[in-house]
Amino acid sequence: MPRVEREGASLHYEVHGDGPAVVLAHGAGGNALSWWQQVPMLAREHRVVTFDHRGFGRSLCLPERAHPSHFVADLEALLAAAGIEDVALVCQSMGGWTGLPFALAHPERVRALVLCGTPGGFLTERLARELPSLAERVRTRGVAEMALGPRFRREEPELAFLYQQLSELNPPGTAAATAGRLFEVVVREEAFAKWRTPTLVVAGGDDAFFSPAVMEDLAARIPGARLHPMPGVGHSTYFEAPDAFARVVLDFLRAHPEVVRK
Repeated sequence: MPRVEREGASLHYEVHGDGPAVVLAHGAGGNALSWWQQVPMLAREHRVVTFDHRGFGRSLCLPERAHPSHFVADLEALLAAAGIEDVALVCQSMGGWTGLPFALAHPERVRALVLCGTPGGFLTERLARELPSLAERVRTRGVAEMALGPRFRREEPELAFLYQQLSELNPPGTAAATAGRLFEVVVREEAFAKWRTPTLVVAGGDDAFFSPAVMEDLAARIPGARLHPMPGVGHSTYFEAPDAFARVVLDFLRAHPEVVRK
């Protein structure tokens, strides 16, 4: 499998299918393997790139370099290695800290952005008010329990077990340290002054990390963003409702085949 060496990290990535490029950026509870349901569906129409963030899955990283501030440059290096110029970005949870800052830094390269259960570092006033309670939930419940909705855990115990097993492939120290530093990378509202990137915000109705109210507020503050609520689904919408999620994403990508030129 191809790798990219960059700034204290050896990054694993994979490319599947052919067509317009789509990058899938995983969350802190997952890695590139977490997209196993999405890749075959999206690869029918797209060149799909999955990767392990530094310190996750098969991407090695020096502990002192395991910080989300490297995510944008890591993605730049991966795209260069794969020979990809313009791209659509589908970002789950922590992956939003890759996709949103990349789209802000390189709007001429991003056809569309999908934010799934993630503010991507955009610290709205509402989210800032909820951060203390989020920190308490993480402390008392743990990331693994919060990653999936209660109905999914009850009705799909085998898949919930698989999710946990995939998560266990992450090196615990580096992965946990990176996730704990996410809000050291913050996007402010003024960054969207010239925003024209088509944006879809996917919100799980039972998301234990970022409530539907937080995601609705996020979508309202990103110019032109569209909100797609998924009632009865938890934080990992792509994993819990894979077919419905893929349909929503594919429809959105079909509607935005080219980069919006300024």
